Parts: sequence; structure tokens; C-alpha cells
Amino acid sequence: MTAPFRTVFAVYEGMTHLDFTGPHQFMVRLPNSETIVASRDGGEVDAEGLTFGRTRRLADIESCDLICIPGGLTATQVANDAAFMAEVTRLSKGARYLTSVCTGSLVLAATGLIRGRRAACHWAWRELLTEFDVIPDPARVVRDGNVITGGGVTAGIDFALTVLAELAGEDFAKTIQLGLEYDPKPPFNSGRPEIAEPQVLARYNGFMEKLMPERRREARVAAEMMKV
Repeated sequence: MTAPFRTVFAVYEGMTHLDFTGPHQFMVRLPNSETIVASRDGGEVDAEGLTFGRTRRLADIESCDLICIPGGLTATQVANDAAFMAEVTRLSKGARYLTSVCTGSLVLAATGLIRGRRAACHWAWRELLTEFDVIPDPARVVRDGNVITGGGVTAGIDFALTVLAELAGEDFAKTIQLGLEYDPKPPFNSGRPEIAEPQVLARYNGFMEKLMPERRREARVAAEMMKV
């Protein structure tokens, strides 16, 4: 029998849980597959008010076909976690697909394995990809060879459907979409900076202005570590 297709979600403290749970809900429907949730130390992982338990240790995972790294406000901090990055890099080197959601692309970029590739990211963090010699792409889902990345948070579901179509065909992906009734019709038209009302964009940017200087510093430190 063919070995199950193995997906590893590399999770960490402070991740945005929808970055993980959105695509996970879809990926577990892939036939003849194994979906593993792993963290640096194993056990419990706190993520913005939710605690995920019984995660496996990344070091105990021998290999995977696809690695997916979710994003979060702590993504650039995790990119500086040598133990976490060593395991993510090891698994990524042997994976058929390197993937991420939201700011998880910054962590993926910190492996040094996607230099010169295009990648998606949350719009407010996107330019930090250039610190790692990765090309920011504003698309909701971006594919560059075996690198498939999703934009901010909810794009993780679009990303997962793209991956399912790649692995099992469009009809299968459409069937899963139907079964999970993914038919988004948001009540407000403010999901991207290009279409958000000026006062809404200003309010969000005000929050990010306080956050980004330290996150940019962390990204630069991680990029220097990558080059060593």
C-alpha cells in the first residue's frame, strides 16, 4: 500500500488559531493521509485564548510530505527560536511542499529555503518578507513551484482548497468545499486595505504602528541568523 500523505502543522505559542484550524479542518479530509500537529516541546500550546493539547514534539517527527506553518503576532519571535527553526528547517528540506498561512511565511522564509521565491503574507506584514530575500506577493494564495502560501488568516481556507486540488483533484476539493459549506459572504466589505474605509484602515494602522518596529527588528535578526 502507498504510505499515507503526511502533513505536519508546526505550531507555536501565540499563533493565530484560525491560521491553523482553518486549513487543518480541510486537510484532515484528504484520503490516505496523516495530519500531525507538532510543536517545539510537544504538549500544550496556547494560541490567543485557546489551548491545543497533546501536540507532538517536532524532533520526534521523522519526515513529512507537506509542512504548514501558521502565522501569529509572535511569528517573528518564533523565527528567532533556534530550536524551533532547526526542526522546521530539517522537516522542510525533506518535504514535497513548503507551505504557510498569514505571517507563517516569515517563519518559512527564515529557514532560508524559499529565497527568491514569491510568497503571500498578511498585508500589514508582507514587506518583512524582503528581509529574507523573499518576494512579497499580494495574492490571496500564491504558488511558486512547491511553495504554496496563503495570505492573512481566513485565506488559510482558500489555501487549503488549493492544496487539496493539487493533491486530489479539483472535484475532490469542490466536494469538501460543499461539505463544509464554504460560501463566504461577509457582512462588511473591509477585508483588504484597498477597500476598507479610511477611518477603519487608520484605526488598524494605528495599532500596527506600535507593534511593527519591534517585529521588524526581530525579522532582521532572524534574517541575519539565516545567513550564518
